[in-house]
Amino acid sequence: VDIDALDTQVKDRKIQEAAEKARNEELANEMKQNDKIMCMLEERQKNDIRNINKAIGEFQKNFQKPETRREFDLSDPQGLKKDRPARLSDNDPRCTVSGLQKFMGEDLNYDQRMKFQKEQLREWSLQQQRDWKNALADQKFADDIYEKSRIELDQKTMEQQRKEEESRRAVCAATKDFNRTQAAELAERKKLEKYQKMKDDMEEISSLLQGNLLSENPEQAVSSFGRHRVITDRWKGMNQDQLMAIRYSQQQQVLEKLRLKEEERRRDAEWDRQSIQAARAQLVLERHQQRQNRERRQVLDNINAELSQEQKSKNIYLKEEAYSNFPTGQYYAQFNTTSR
Repeated sequence: VDIDALDTQVKDRKIQEAAEKARNEELANEMKQNDKIMCMLEERQKNDIRNINKAIGEFQKNFQKPETRREFDLSDPQGLKKDRPARLSDNDPRCTVSGLQKFMGEDLNYDQRMKFQKEQLREWSLQQQRDWKNALADQKFADDIYEKSRIELDQKTMEQQRKEEESRRAVCAATKDFNRTQAAELAERKKLEKYQKMKDDMEEISSLLQGNLLSENPEQAVSSFGRHRVITDRWKGMNQDQLMAIRYSQQQQVLEKLRLKEEERRRDAEWDRQSIQAARAQLVLERHQQRQNRERRQVLDNINAELSQEQKSKNIYLKEEAYSNFPTGQYYAQFNTTSR
């Protein structure tokens, strides 16, 4: 195993991991800065929306009250409580023509009514002007506060960006110094590795020239499992003693094989002799059995002939003497003579 190469790979891997870590930290810082900027922008947008909604609410509260609508009297929840009787007096302005309470030309409170209406309109106009001025002042104050907060936020953002830029420059400078140091160390390590490799090559060449492989030492092929086993990639062949031992062993094997063949031939000859004797004995036995079978068959034929003669004599006796009387009609008439 090349330990130096492995150490070099480990150091290169550490250098790559350090550079990757520095790059990841830089990206993480940049992402944090972007997140901060996004948070500031979102906070500014929320403040803008909040101020706009607040201004709209104030405007609706001051200038768009439900009481100022023309149709408010139709949907006034307190309308029944505020309502008055159909007629309070003869000068009641609510008396209509259909009620026959007041007729055309009898508007006696016209001047007072018109004066009250003008005064009311003037008060409404003044109130609207005051409300409008107050709304403009509030809007201007809100705009001033928003502008100040926006300027402060921009200043903070610029300061943060400046700090991050300085931090990035410091990280870059440190990374360059680290890379320069690593490059110098790498060059020195390569130089040392080259010198060590040349030294190792010379030692290896010297070892090969003086080793057992080129000198063909027969002891190098002896296996650790015993001298009767060899290592094939180191074995240079057998010596004369080993060859003579192999030839002697082969001659002994040839003689042993000839002896086994002779024994097998003798054994086969003995088996053939025994087979011939068994066949002869079997033939004699079969002939003796055939002769006995013929004698038994002859005796059986004589017995069967005697039995046949006796059967024929018996049949003649039965036909001629025992069964000579035949039944008449009178014999058959005695049957079935009653109802039973």
